[in-house]
Amino acid sequence: MKHWVSKLTALAVALPLLAAPVAAAELGDDGLHKTPWMRETFKDLREDLEEANAEGKRLVLFFEQRGCIYCTKMHEDVFPRPEVGGYIEENYFVVQMNLYGDVEVTDFDGTTLSEKDMARRWGVLFTPTILFLPAAVPEGVTAPQAAVATMPGAFGVGTTLDMFTWVREERYLLDNGEDFQRYHARRISERNNGSAD
Repeated sequence: MKHWVSKLTALAVALPLLAAPVAAAELGDDGLHKTPWMRETFKDLREDLEEANAEGKRLVLFFEQRGCIYCTKMHEDVFPRPEVGGYIEENYFVVQMNLYGDVEVTDFDGTTLSEKDMARRWGVLFTPTILFLPAAVPEGVTAPQAAVATMPGAFGVGTTLDMFTWVREERYLLDNGEDFQRYHARRISERNNGSAD
């Protein structure tokens, strides 16, 4: 009986720890969440693309804002998961953008504006919004024109990982009729638990 009670006590202590997020990202002075895999750059997208390509990674732009509860959800529940955060760190060059920021951004077409004005120019309306860029961007186009995919909003672990995987594997180039939604549906059915996450 004593042995059984001690096991229950240990379980009661362990369960809340298992339910807690792995590690929440810290907030920067700008009020945005910071992760080790986000890059500090001059936000010149041509230079960022060159650096991403030199590292064998894909360039991705994360739009966030101070106080964004959906950004917090992603940073507390999704990105800390090793299968998501580890995949992003290994395969992506992440540049964070502040929806209301004043840091200058130079678009692929040479236009230079503040983050907030660039967000308006690109039609980014809410956060998080993630733009996935190709390895090569033609002259004279903007980031949203060049983007191979846009992830508008907060999603769970499975959906997020599937989107990052779909882009990294360049599945958008395949002529097999499997767009992201069909790919994601297939991945859901392949998961052991059959859920989106």
